[in-house]
Amino acid sequence: MALPSTIYRASVNLSDLDRQVYEQLQATVAKHPSETEERLVARLLAYCLCYEEELNFAKGVGSGDEPDLWSKGPDGRVRLWVEVGLPDPDRLAKSCRHVERAVLFTFGRDKDRWLGQHLGKLAGAANLTVVGLDSAFVAGLAAGLQRVIDWSLTVTEGNLYLTAGGETVESAVEVLSGTPLA
Repeated sequence: MALPSTIYRASVNLSDLDRQVYEQLQATVAKHPSETEERLVARLLAYCLCYEEELNFAKGVGSGDEPDLWSKGPDGRVRLWVEVGLPDPDRLAKSCRHVERAVLFTFGRDKDRWLGQHLGKLAGAANLTVVGLDSAFVAGLAAGLQRVIDWSLTVTEGNLYLTAGGETVESAVEVLSGTPLA
């Protein structure tokens, strides 16, 4: 019998001064049994940093042909494709050819090696933005992760200020390739 996904309920007070987005976000996020808490945190951060009204969590880990997040236009075509982690670079490059815009959020201990091997090849995709998340920042958030997530997230001048449980932590959002998120 397969293990069920773990459900997290997130409430994020988002103040993204760089993009002029101010929202009270409510999201239900399923953590696949094979997924780490760090990856779940990275997906939630990606949701906040790319937030637009039509952005939704896709099947993600359980589906090889879908991103972690996407936004579709009225005609059903994918406008925004968001990946988290260190995906197959060929699949990501192929996806870039079929969407208006793609964003990859990288993190983890193998991030630098993966970027060294694949960033040059992905630089040919003009509609791809590659963002590096600080792995220690993501791991710290994952260490305190609760099933009910209550964050206040401020984004300004490329920096994140996240308050959870009365404690505020900060990190830079590093655009490694492509256009800024703003």
